[in-house]
Amino acid sequence: MSINHIIVALFAAAMLPPAFADELAIRKAIAERLPAFPKIDDVTRMPIPGLYELRVGTDVFYADERGDHLIQGQVIDTKSQNNLTAASIGKLTAIDVAALPLKDAIVWKQGSGARKLVVFADPNCGYCKRFEHDLLAVKDVTVYTFLYPILGPDSQAKARDIWCSKDTAKAWRDWMLNGIAPARPTGGCDAATLARNLALGSRHRLTGTPTLVFKGGQRAAGALSAEQVEKELAKAT
Repeated sequence: MSINHIIVALFAAAMLPPAFADELAIRKAIAERLPAFPKIDDVTRMPIPGLYELRVGTDVFYADERGDHLIQGQVIDTKSQNNLTAASIGKLTAIDVAALPLKDAIVWKQGSGARKLVVFADPNCGYCKRFEHDLLAVKDVTVYTFLYPILGPDSQAKARDIWCSKDTAKAWRDWMLNGIAPARPTGGCDAATLARNLALGSRHRLTGTPTLVFKGGQRAAGALSAEQVEKELAKAT
């Protein structure tokens, strides 16, 4: 490289905005020192001096401005009590409810059904059964349940029997609330929906049940109480 090329390169580097220069340094350092580290999708400056957020798929890491240190963990704003890491992951993992194939879900409502709640659930999931009981206390909600049988062959069989019932909502709630097993379907039934649901959950990296998705796209894992569900529904509204 000629002296002129070196001067031009140095001048160009000097003209880069500091944040962009830091991003380049971080990407270069991590790529060279940690070659097995996954591809970094985005680098964003944090409101903390010298700290940057690295997005890798739906995972979040942190690094200093030179990429000398890589950090995995939670960043909490002690003034506002906000979990900045959870907020970032929430945005990355949000699910567009309007884009979901709701025809593949079991639908039932309580009260006016004015509010929407999407649930991915396994028929053999104990937490899902507890959640169904708690959900009885939530008013004015339409529930879209995607059968997501990930706990084994019996879950898949029960999901098939529920989906192939004449009244899917009744079969689902009879089983989850009262332990009444669904009848085996006697005629033909297109259970391809279950495969589509599993593929849908895999695309969104759903690894457990129940997983709840609210109208605004935010999701929550686990059996939330009726009070917690009401709080999230109010946020979405």
